[in-house]
Amino acid sequence: MTQPSTPAGSPPRTSLIKVVAASMLGTTVEWYDFFLYGVAAAIVLPHVFFPAADPVAGTLLSFGTFAIGFVARPLGGLVFGHYGDKLGRKKLLVVSLLMMGLSTFAIGLLPGYATIGVAAPAILVLLRLIQGFALGGEWGGAVLIVSEHGDARRRGFWASWPQAGAPAGQLLANGLLALLAVVQSEEAFNSWGWRIPFLLSAVLVLIGLYVRLSVEESPVFREAQAKAAERAAEGRSQTLPIVEVLRRYPREVLTAMGARFAENVSYYIFTIVVSTYMKEQFGLPSSFVLGAVLIGAAVHVVTIPLWGLVSDRIGRRPVYLLGAAGVGAWAFAFFALLDTQNFGLTVLAVVGGLIFHGAMYGPQAAFLSELFGTGVRYSGVSIGYQLASVAAGGLAPLVSVALLAAFGTGYAIAVYVAASALITLVAVATYRETRDRDLAADDGFGDGSAASLTDGSAAARP
Repeated sequence: MTQPSTPAGSPPRTSLIKVVAASMLGTTVEWYDFFLYGVAAAIVLPHVFFPAADPVAGTLLSFGTFAIGFVARPLGGLVFGHYGDKLGRKKLLVVSLLMMGLSTFAIGLLPGYATIGVAAPAILVLLRLIQGFALGGEWGGAVLIVSEHGDARRRGFWASWPQAGAPAGQLLANGLLALLAVVQSEEAFNSWGWRIPFLLSAVLVLIGLYVRLSVEESPVFREAQAKAAERAAEGRSQTLPIVEVLRRYPREVLTAMGARFAENVSYYIFTIVVSTYMKEQFGLPSSFVLGAVLIGAAVHVVTIPLWGLVSDRIGRRPVYLLGAAGVGAWAFAFFALLDTQNFGLTVLAVVGGLIFHGAMYGPQAAFLSELFGTGVRYSGVSIGYQLASVAAGGLAPLVSVALLAAFGTGYAIAVYVAASALITLVAVATYRETRDRDLAADDGFGDGSAASLTDGSAAARP
């Protein structure tokens, strides 16, 4: 089957590369801010912002504030999705970047519990909520502006680059924290050194804004806007995007949520929980774990676009299913390798987990974009993506710490990852292949079924 092109044709490669670069850079900055908090929550925030009487309680409270960021993400997805479908992807991406950067910078300036008491964790919670709200609106716009710009034959590859912004942000966050942990004493790092990466966020945001402001709106969205204007001129009413998503795409929302489950849970186990596990179980220094995750993130940045490219060749579904099954099985090997307390084997544990994770994360942007019509696509992908984040990634650190405390072994966490993988396997396996869908064929407000295939037939659902 011949792949579709956008209504205006595929843009010149230089134009597409510029869009991809702008999207990935901004996404890298946002994920840097978000993951910086996650890593800090595992190794330093419990000592700074919570009472020190019970270290385990401090860690749980710290991860609780980490989870709060996920609670705010669906709300951010709803708000940004609505206005992104009404006003365009570009405007909302600029707003989300500013919100994330300013809240992260403020965390770097926030006094600790010893200085201002309970006000410290209270303000920390507020800033984390703002982070989550901003990130909730970021992902949908970043992947859509690339997916909708053209070259449908390689949509999986190009749309995977904003996805690579997540490990790139993790790479920056872990890299700076690892460097500071090595060059500073533990006392200096816990006292003030951890604040430096948070304050540096301001510089990264300015660079991201400069690049994002130079990008044009996607041609697919502009065409959908023109159709919406024609309907309005004819006196035909148009329902809210969120209402249309829930009315016409309930199966697609559930598919997106299920597809996210194993991907989200496994990522935070492999990159965040690993820090707590090695520190609490074996008393290893922060630099040991940060170094392993740093190497894993570097490999992840490279493999995500490769998996996206593979999904263009053989389809989104087989690649995604490979990744889900892979993380479910690898989780057991992951903790067996960690228990050796050997740095090389710890690196292997993290790298192996992230390679399988990339098989889900690489094609994910294209896969979710292909589930919804243009006029509601921002809302649709944001709802599915962010609702899953609350139940999956947001709870993963808390569930993992609780399982470790209850059973005293990492294999209990591995069972949790395997159960998450099963959810994703069912969700993806029961939905048909989407690779050949034309993003311009369905405006999201028609009377037909969900996104059309290139041969004009309805997208049959199992």
